[in-house]
Amino acid sequence: MSQEKNRPWLIRTYAGHSTAKASNELYRKNLSKGQTGLSVAFDLPTQTGYDSDHILARGEVGKVGVPISHLGDMSALFDQIPLDQMNTSMTINATAPWLLALYIAVAEEQGADVTALQGTVQNDIIKEYLSRGTYICPPKPSLKLIADVAEYCYKNVPKWNPMNVCSYHLQEAGATPEQELAFALATATAVLDELRGKVPAADFPGLVGRISFFVNAGIRFVTEMCKMRAFVDLWDEICKTRYGVSDARYRRFRYGVQVNSLGLTEQQPENNVYRILIEMLAVTLSKNARARAVQLPAWNEALGLPRPWDQQWSMRMQQIMAFETDLLEYDDLFDGNPAVDTKVEALKEGARHELANLDSMGGAISAIEYMKSRLVDSNAERLNRIERNETVVVGVNKFTTGEISPLTSGDGGIIVVDPAVEEDQIARLNAWRDARNESAVAKALADLRKAAEDGSNVMAPSIAAAKVGVTTGEWAAQMRAVFGEYRGPTGVSRSVSNKTEGLEDIRAAVDAVSDKLGRRLKFLVGKPGLDGHSNGAEQIAFRARDCGMDIEYEGIRLTPDQIVASAREKKAHVIGLSILSGSHIPLVEDLMSKLYEANLSHIPLIVGGIIPDDDSERLLAMGVTKVYTPKDFELNSIMKDIVTLADPLRTAAE
Repeated sequence: MSQEKNRPWLIRTYAGHSTAKASNELYRKNLSKGQTGLSVAFDLPTQTGYDSDHILARGEVGKVGVPISHLGDMSALFDQIPLDQMNTSMTINATAPWLLALYIAVAEEQGADVTALQGTVQNDIIKEYLSRGTYICPPKPSLKLIADVAEYCYKNVPKWNPMNVCSYHLQEAGATPEQELAFALATATAVLDELRGKVPAADFPGLVGRISFFVNAGIRFVTEMCKMRAFVDLWDEICKTRYGVSDARYRRFRYGVQVNSLGLTEQQPENNVYRILIEMLAVTLSKNARARAVQLPAWNEALGLPRPWDQQWSMRMQQIMAFETDLLEYDDLFDGNPAVDTKVEALKEGARHELANLDSMGGAISAIEYMKSRLVDSNAERLNRIERNETVVVGVNKFTTGEISPLTSGDGGIIVVDPAVEEDQIARLNAWRDARNESAVAKALADLRKAAEDGSNVMAPSIAAAKVGVTTGEWAAQMRAVFGEYRGPTGVSRSVSNKTEGLEDIRAAVDAVSDKLGRRLKFLVGKPGLDGHSNGAEQIAFRARDCGMDIEYEGIRLTPDQIVASAREKKAHVIGLSILSGSHIPLVEDLMSKLYEANLSHIPLIVGGIIPDDDSERLLAMGVTKVYTPKDFELNSIMKDIVTLADPLRTAAE
């Protein structure tokens, strides 16, 4: 039935790169084109609590987002953007209290009313342990930091969403719809359970109402739309039965979405435009389950950092849907649809079963290792279906012949961050340190540490620290010192696999080469740098294990020195590196230099990641044996390459 037109969702693009100044120019340009909110991407050092000059930050500065080392950077990022008139989503987790502290400090610098600030920090550390990898501290203190942000915002920044429960990366890591529902909802309940008692009982429903979600939408858009309706029903159910929230306003499932970058293909990338549109339909068509904010990836993000024009194209897609169609003039189009109702109920039942399973383990915090292993298994099965052509991906495993796209000609279709950005950022960081009052910094850090040690809320001392010039690395160092660091589970078992289906020939080849070597073929999988996107590394290690290799995979965030030491200690026959942050050139250069110094340069080195053709050629010229990109989706072919590289007869022939 036709009615007064509804307000459209917030229209965002996910953006940030190179420097705060360059990102600010991009934000202001996008806002002038009709974007109605900001979604800030931070670089990996900022996400993991390191200053730009830290050894682990080498090659990562400004690559996947904007570097924010101190208040000056944050001020530059939002220059001429009045924060009390903006709705800002900041994709930040482990350092969320600190980045929010910087944001609040900038707002106060602008003379803004802090109580009017609107937006969210993601602040979902649990999914970091499961999928994205930008965690710092162990689960329990991390949960406490999340609660600190929520408590502070409730009292001081009431319109701010202090946590955005993020199922987006769960789906990227392989979650089924039922797992995505259950794992995200279990995370939300873990946080709310932690918050109980920190505000008066009468105010708790209002705090529940400030918890929001950030969700993924894949290509199976009917299932994805039903998943969103299931989210709405299950969250309402949990809020009502578990927390006794009687006011329906506070039980509303509020979510933002970025559609599935996992579904973007390097092959025939122009097809991604249709995928993005179809995936957007899943989160906009059903009024009762419509997203509050939508950000769409650019068609070429499988190739690298998109240009402003590419982001504009995705933004126009949203605007056409919101302003040209009649979608917003109607009530929910799917209420009473028997097919939809049946699917929604099936998803809810599957999610309830998984939630009960997690509850029996003590909740999300206690079940991290279980959830991680389930995601790795689910992702392995997803990739198997693509390899077996059971899941069709157009341009990848079917309809693969086609014309060369003119969209990727000329400049290559992506932005390449100038390597000089890192040097410039470090110079500005040093100048910032030189100009500040060191005694004020020392006192602020001491106050921050005391708050962390005695269990006080860290937000007020974090804001005070921001104002006197404390840096991101210094803030995080206090958290590390008090709470310790955490190494998340890999989800990949080292135990010998009994899987043989479809692998008989490769397993036989592994056995034959192992006999020649005099011991089991040792394959070392390493992730240098700060990139926490571990899906690729996990699946390579998983498949190598199933093929009978002796695998060594220690997870994310390893230095080149650590990888070389492991190669020496474990006597690796082949080394494989996974780097998806765009930092492959400096990291591989460093690692190869250290392999040479350690007299290990004879070990074949293979590299996988989002690597442009020019960079692939450069890596091969440096001595890398093989380079793999997302188009190399047939894992068995990679396994055969590894067996060939490990064969001592190959080395002898060379």
